Amino acid sequence: MKTVLVTGANGYMGRHTVAELLKLGCRVFVSDFSYEGIEEGAIPVETPIFNGDKDIYEKVGRPDVCVHLAWRQGFVHNADSHICDLPKHFEFLKNMINGGLKHVAVMGSMHEVGYWEGAIDENTPCNPKSMYGIAKNALRQCLFSLPEAENICIQWLRAYYIIGDDLRNNSIFSKIIKSEQDGAKTFPFTSGQNLYDFISVDELGRQIAKAVTQDEVRGIINCCTGKPVSLADKVEEFIAEKNYSIRLEYGAFPDRPYDSPGVWGNPDKINKILSM
Repeated sequence: MKTVLVTGANGYMGRHTVAELLKLGCRVFVSDFSYEGIEEGAIPVETPIFNGDKDIYEKVGRPDVCVHLAWRQGFVHNADSHICDLPKHFEFLKNMINGGLKHVAVMGSMHEVGYWEGAIDENTPCNPKSMYGIAKNALRQCLFSLPEAENICIQWLRAYYIIGDDLRNNSIFSKIIKSEQDGAKTFPFTSGQNLYDFISVDELGRQIAKAVTQDEVRGIINCCTGKPVSLADKVEEFIAEKNYSIRLEYGAFPDRPYDSPGVWGNPDKINKILSM
């Protein structure tokens, strides 16, 4: 039985990841500010992870794996907190590794890459354009640059366009739900022609859990489907599934010049993991 610590366990992705790890038979420690709503069976850790404690690895139960999902204001991409919090994330992970942690998995994002057209793989160059992407990219570079990196399992789990559990995120889907509830007849929209790699938060939790309970596949791992779908098709599908009366007002907003016409993840590594 693997012991896994999940930070940010009560966040948007955390709850689903914890549930999937428990299904796999792991002993799951969870760290967050609140534990209400987390799957029964998870074990809360009361020690604050960002207190700079050199002995943090001992105090959080000496887990076999640390899945670091904790991150503030993940839906506000240009918040200053991403840069201000960066040293705390690095200090926590470094102290965990120095304390004896042999397997660390950290949540990444397609926003580390910046503008890109086509499939993203582990060798795709990164030129992030937001504070969120810059901070995530810097943390990844710092983590893989540690002298200890060659002797432990490091996994960087790069996520794409996450959907589902819509009232807990800040996506276009949550905004459509609110507009429908408010009685709006139309929803202002772009052309919707951009292609993205959509993944449900349930499937993302499953992929994360499967990835971190093995250590053969390491490095940057795209948690994705590998199948590009237009934003318009996905949103129209969502409206139809919900049986909403609201309609998209195409062209109300211009397409942003820095958005790629199509970007998705190369799924080779995650498909290998899922087939194990």
